[in-house]
Amino acid sequence: MSREDQMIEEMFNHEGGLTERQKKILAAAIESFAEKGFSATSTKEIAQKAGVAEGTIFRHYKTKKELLMSIVTPMMIKLMAPVIIKDINKVLNHDHQTFEDFVRAMIDNRRKFLKSNMKIIKIFIQEIPFHPELKEQFIEHVGSKVFMRLRQIVVYYQEEGQIIKLPPDTVIRLTGSTLIGYFVTQYAILPNSEWDDEAEVDATVGFLMKGLATGK
Repeated sequence: MSREDQMIEEMFNHEGGLTERQKKILAAAIESFAEKGFSATSTKEIAQKAGVAEGTIFRHYKTKKELLMSIVTPMMIKLMAPVIIKDINKVLNHDHQTFEDFVRAMIDNRRKFLKSNMKIIKIFIQEIPFHPELKEQFIEHVGSKVFMRLRQIVVYYQEEGQIIKLPPDTVIRLTGSTLIGYFVTQYAILPNSEWDDEAEVDATVGFLMKGLATGK
């Protein structure tokens, strides 16, 4: 099984499994949407790339928009929810003694996932400004289920005196935008650049922690 086939299996397979044609359609759609964008990609192009009839796409996905949503929604669920839900327990059980430990654990945990699925993440970043449904899906699968737990984590470390007592949502925004910037630069903007990963992680985390320091 190729790396791409393995990614399709892990990301999209559901109970009962995907047919081989569905896997080909998803792989072709990911490639095309990431390269050209949703609007500039036709279902005819996707069908040609997948080696199937255009009608086959519509037997599985009623519209091109439904095909887009079927790609991005699983990514959102698997990108954020599992690690946050799991790590809230680690924090409350004192497995991450410091906020810095927690941030580093998040980076390490998501690094492999991001590297393997950057095309899908690129699609999400490109398309979310143009599709309210994507924003709604993000709120449903990430916002409502994850942000409450992130707030708990932030408040915990604030009460421990480790980070400044800004509003928790502000801390989440600052932390999230810093880490997203790091990942997007590494895997999407400059994927072929000379990159000392550990040094960049240290610099990113150090920058973030200085900004959130309590001044003790």
